[in-house]
Amino acid sequence: MDRRIKISQRKIVFEQHIFRIEELTLRHELYAGGMGPEIHRLVLDRGDSVAVLPHDPVAGMVLLCEQFRAPTAARGPGWLAEIPAGILDDGETPEVCAQRETDEETGHAVKALTPIATVYPSPGGSSERIHVFHGLIALRPDAPETAGLASEGEDIRVLRLSVDEALAWLRDGVVQDAKTVLALQWLELSLLRGDLPGALAVG
Repeated sequence: MDRRIKISQRKIVFEQHIFRIEELTLRHELYAGGMGPEIHRLVLDRGDSVAVLPHDPVAGMVLLCEQFRAPTAARGPGWLAEIPAGILDDGETPEVCAQRETDEETGHAVKALTPIATVYPSPGGSSERIHVFHGLIALRPDAPETAGLASEGEDIRVLRLSVDEALAWLRDGVVQDAKTVLALQWLELSLLRGDLPGALAVG
């Protein structure tokens, strides 16, 4: 069901690197009917991004990327274990971005992609959407233990985890990144249902 939104003013109040903050003045339709009063909202506009869970079902392994995340340092660990992710370049499809980011951040090529979900991680303040995929890979014994683009300040340690170990991290709260929690929960359900060809069963 489409509902009415009337934006009377849109103003950029901050723009630097990948971040842009817009100030909106708007009214929107109410559940009770009619239009509500004029309100002001700040929106962090980051565009769309992509995240991939690299999974080798033959080996029963997944890859996570451990890297420093400055916003988590004040109340958290500073370093998080996450699935590879990145922002869509102009004109790039989510699938192409998923393949590029997996290669850049893990040194592995994606053989096939399965869409998991497209979600808004923080819709109260950000317009960002994340396209989350399952990525089928074959583990490379010669792949580097660290990865990332130095030009973008990335310093990534590639973690090779058994599926059981990754799911234990999920249950124990070691994984604190939302898109990674979502992807691992999807993997667990898919394995339990037997939806992934060649995948090892979860005990």
